Amino acid sequence: MSATTAPRPALPGAVPGSLARPARTAVRWAVRHGLPAVYLSRSARRGDLVGRLMRDPSLREHPYDLYEQLRARGPLSGSSLGLVTTSHPVAQEILRSDRFGVGWDRSTAPAVIRWALEFGDDPTAAGVAEPPSMLVVDPPDHTRFRRLVSRAFTPRATAAFEPAIRRTAERLLDDLEGRDGTVDLVGAYAAQLPVLVIAELLGVPVERREDFLRWGAAAAATLDPGLPLRRFLSAEKALRSMHRFLAEHFTRLRREPGEDLVSRLVTLPPEEALTDRELHATVLLLLGAGFETTVNLLGNAVVLLDAHRDQWDALRAGTAGWDDAVEEALRIDSPVQLTGRSARADVELAGRTVAAGTRVTLLLGAANRDPDVFPDPGRFDVTRPDAREHLAFSGGIHYCVGAGLARLEGAIGLAALSERFPALRVAGRPQRRDLQTLRGFEVLPVRLT
Repeated sequence: MSATTAPRPALPGAVPGSLARPARTAVRWAVRHGLPAVYLSRSARRGDLVGRLMRDPSLREHPYDLYEQLRARGPLSGSSLGLVTTSHPVAQEILRSDRFGVGWDRSTAPAVIRWALEFGDDPTAAGVAEPPSMLVVDPPDHTRFRRLVSRAFTPRATAAFEPAIRRTAERLLDDLEGRDGTVDLVGAYAAQLPVLVIAELLGVPVERREDFLRWGAAAAATLDPGLPLRRFLSAEKALRSMHRFLAEHFTRLRREPGEDLVSRLVTLPPEEALTDRELHATVLLLLGAGFETTVNLLGNAVVLLDAHRDQWDALRAGTAGWDDAVEEALRIDSPVQLTGRSARADVELAGRTVAAGTRVTLLLGAANRDPDVFPDPGRFDVTRPDAREHLAFSGGIHYCVGAGLARLEGAIGLAALSERFPALRVAGRPQRRDLQTLRGFEVLPVRLT
């Protein structure tokens, strides 16, 4: 029986069929967001720093002072989310260790939580943070999924996209020529460039790009714990639309396959074939992750360079390299601020014993500003020699499969922008996205000339 047709446990008492989806939605929100929101809010009121980080909207603009308060407590400290680290060496060790995994043993959860997770499961609304997404599964499943997609992101395959990225960037910049007044650089450029590139890679119609952007934003929102119900319902509505599109897309490519990655995935031989649910989860992740990081990278980098015009000028003059600028932007204002791992066995870490099953939150945005690794870590410097040591793309077996593509899009996108509009300046106050896990701008007003 496939994952999409597995029977579901009944609610205590009978639930009429017409009410099944609303009931599952309510249960899913409660266990994934409602209860965490209550817990984290209570922790924040009691002074827990991680609780504040996750629930205080004011910290989304500038979380770095709070990161330093946590750093002062040592490389590994307790929090409302279990253990937490701001240490680059500790985070790197966890990411690379097979003693830690992204999954967790649901059998250890209270019975009511296990029931809620099972009852609320809905493949037609599943996001990127739910199994069998590569983001949240360990080997051997992770190994199998990654092997199938990694060939599309080899250095050679990534380099082959360079002409297409340049053409796309130039076409988007052509559209901006002659625009007077203030332009939202996210909507007009930073979001458009990577979504057009990933659409080509995945063989999806570029005319649906606005849909992809909306769906991607919905998927990204589900990475944050504690979404309000209205935001959760909006995200689920978008995710359902995305899954419907993917089902139609898979059917079309099975009938008329192309040279793209998804065509290869839907036409695998039976012994390698993914289930429908695995296929949906894999392509959903590739589509969302394929532009989310780059959108945030481009926006963050433009704001940083606007605040450091000497470095913008050095890059334009060729005395500094755009590749290095991308690494420094990824380090100092990381598009992914945090991730989590669970100990798979008792392990010694940072001078203490971490029991099996313990959750550790890795504050990547803080680790990338670790003064023991990066001298003067709060200083933006595109010539920093060790900027590439950042953990913005995670590490170990879960290192971002599309990191090379994101780097290439970032370097080409920024260089093309600076060549076409050398006098570009941020105009007004950029609007941060209301997310904690992902860090970027929702709106970035600029003047081009």
